[in-house]
Amino acid sequence: MKRLPLIASFILFIALCVSLALWGMTLFKPAARQVMAPPQAPRAEVRVDAAAAVFGGRPAAAVATNFQLKGVVMSGSPGESVAILSADGKPAQPVREGGEAVAGVTVKEVHPLYVVLLDGGVSKRVELPESARAQDGLQMAPAGSPASEPVNNAPLTNLPPPAGQAPQPPPQPQQR
Repeated sequence: MKRLPLIASFILFIALCVSLALWGMTLFKPAARQVMAPPQAPRAEVRVDAAAAVFGGRPAAAVATNFQLKGVVMSGSPGESVAILSADGKPAQPVREGGEAVAGVTVKEVHPLYVVLLDGGVSKRVELPESARAQDGLQMAPAGSPASEPVNNAPLTNLPPPAGQAPQPPPQPQQR
């Protein structure tokens, strides 16, 4: 029993040392430093059209930069439509659907607002400029409608009479 006070004194001494160490670390701790996030590595751009080609989808048509679509003449029969194209800043020339715009570039499809060109096996899309769309009064059909072709909202006034007929005066409003 003579060792019990000695063991209790040793345990109390250890508890005193731990207590002094914790109070010392609390009182004399350094100021907190701001933690900064590591710099982000640049993310690689994922091309969805390339991935679509891997899984059997059709890749989107590229946009042709050296061509300008000046106008479109739509025909009721397939293959008869004409695109008015300007290539590399040269004067505009009419090109029939299926015809060759310049060497190696053919007009694949003609639509009212754009033309699809085939350049060495790659489909390229050439859009009609906004100024030409506004001038002709062309607008796209509402999103919910089944029509995918543009709607011409230009008024049907000042149309020439059919061949062989005299022009008729506009109808007068009736008075009561």
